[in-house]
Amino acid sequence: MATTTSHLTNVKSTVHFSCISNQHRSHLTTKLKPTTVRMSMTQTPYWASLHADVEAHLKQTITIKEPLLVFEPMHHLIFTAPKTTVPALCLAACELVGGQRQEAISAASALLLMEAATYTHEHLPLSDRPGPKPGPMIDHVYGPNVELLTGDGIVPFGFELLARSDGGENSERILKVMVEISRAVGSGGGVIDAQYMKTLGGGSDGDEICHVEEIRRVVEKYEGRLHSCGAVCGGVLGGGCEEEIERLRKFGFYVGIIQGMIKWGFKEDHKEVVEARNLAIQELKFFKDKEVDAIKTFLNI
Repeated sequence: MATTTSHLTNVKSTVHFSCISNQHRSHLTTKLKPTTVRMSMTQTPYWASLHADVEAHLKQTITIKEPLLVFEPMHHLIFTAPKTTVPALCLAACELVGGQRQEAISAASALLLMEAATYTHEHLPLSDRPGPKPGPMIDHVYGPNVELLTGDGIVPFGFELLARSDGGENSERILKVMVEISRAVGSGGGVIDAQYMKTLGGGSDGDEICHVEEIRRVVEKYEGRLHSCGAVCGGVLGGGCEEEIERLRKFGFYVGIIQGMIKWGFKEDHKEVVEARNLAIQELKFFKDKEVDAIKTFLNI
């Protein structure tokens, strides 16, 4: 059993992963490339209802209006980027600790915006990008200059959405959520750090990183950190106690590990994925007096 310590802020536990056998290592160090994993909302009615609420909230907030040069690209990039389980997990965590879904809807929407901005920056239509270019996951209606600037504009809009979400009634909780999101998407061990690691690991010829240890570190900082953040934000806004919030932090981290490893081509029965699922289930046992069946569906692949 090998042990990898998570670099997540405030995560006090150690994340355990099994050592990769030589047989698995030779297979995983050939050419692993991340695939786009779209959330299968139709398979889980609970996820579908959560995601539908987030999109409905955003569509009411982000309308196509003047100046069209700003809002048309923003609307397009937000609603065409692949969706993940992060915003839905935020709402599910809020409900788990006894909160109402509406209490966390702005945070879940802000998380979706952050992910859309991140995805936009990662998939700019640059003709000089080294190596094989990513597949056309986004319909590039606009040029790279517009997409770059629009992605930059989406991020502060997400924080604005949070700041004016409750009329000052829960300002302390909102502030905690804003700090969590800024850390998760930032360079201090978050998404930007993961993007930088992928750039370093890929090399100048554009090849993807291929060593399982490197992949795991990227997944921890990217999917692990985002899902952990989503769960914490929901727990905070739902009025969860400190212990509940920390349990949700770890649960979200393990959900992100599962999602990220699958995205990189690991099978659902691979040791890292299986262990992450088992550790996530252990965290849910703390909520023995609550209904965990709904949030447990986030462990399904």
